[in-house]
Amino acid sequence: MQPDVSFVIAAYNAEATLDRAIASAIAQRDVSVEVVVVDDTSRDRTLEVARSYPQDIVRVVALPENRGPGGARNAGLELARGRWVAVLDSDDAVYPGRLSTMIARAEKAGAEIAIDNLQVVREDGVAEDTMFPAAYLESLGEISLADYISGNIVFESRFNLGYLKPIFQRRFLNENGLRYDEGLIIGEDYILLASALAKGGRCVVEPTTGYVYHIRSGSISRVLELHHVEAMRKADAIFAETHAMDPEAAAAFARRSRSLRRAASFLSLVQHIKARSPLKAIWTALSDPAAVRHMSMPIAVRLRRVAAQFAVGAGR
Repeated sequence: MQPDVSFVIAAYNAEATLDRAIASAIAQRDVSVEVVVVDDTSRDRTLEVARSYPQDIVRVVALPENRGPGGARNAGLELARGRWVAVLDSDDAVYPGRLSTMIARAEKAGAEIAIDNLQVVREDGVAEDTMFPAAYLESLGEISLADYISGNIVFESRFNLGYLKPIFQRRFLNENGLRYDEGLIIGEDYILLASALAKGGRCVVEPTTGYVYHIRSGSISRVLELHHVEAMRKADAIFAETHAMDPEAAAAFARRSRSLRRAASFLSLVQHIKARSPLKAIWTALSDPAAVRHMSMPIAVRLRRVAAQFAVGAGR
């Protein structure tokens, strides 16, 4: 019998948190669930933890070589059998009623995609505010391509929609050949949802909170690097060549493109300053004066602001 939902969990060195993620997926109410765990060549006991569950409950894939967060999720999507697909990071969790609530809202509206709010939990276990104000999500109702791109503009977006954790109708993904961009380490979630919206997918908003987002250990500023932003710019260029956009989405896309260029210039400027290369720093500043304006804050603070625009997946 086909499950209602396939949870796809990409796991890399996640032995400390994988049990929590799997248990929360299994605990879903009023829907039938399968869990697909993809071990991305972990060096710890991740694979052993995944294989400790009965095979009829948790299907485990051990990749022969590391494919990154997008590649691991794609491997899980290929095996998924559910009507709906929910990607769950290996260090996060979901509340028991999440999927039944989201599916009910999506199917009532005839939508292929649904999103909800996220509960943010600190490293010490203390729950902070939700990721988005409930009133903000309620005001959206649905998210268009223009809405989504506008919510992913560095330095400008009021709320970063890149952190959304959508569920997708699996048939819609397959019929449109939609998969994660395996060349992206940061921003692969954004491109997938943007592509789904560009393909005509309707995305409804469930304003309740169903996803539990655990803040990762370590400084996010050490994760985001210039080559990540350049990879996102390349993926955006391919997106623009591949998908048609209405005028509103095209305008938002142009603003996002400018913001990524400025982020790249800023990170390049920081790189030159740290390397004590004043001539290169001056050239970067002259080439893009916007990069200089971003230096008004301490570098560490600005790096965190830039990095916070991007959802870092798979607990990397």
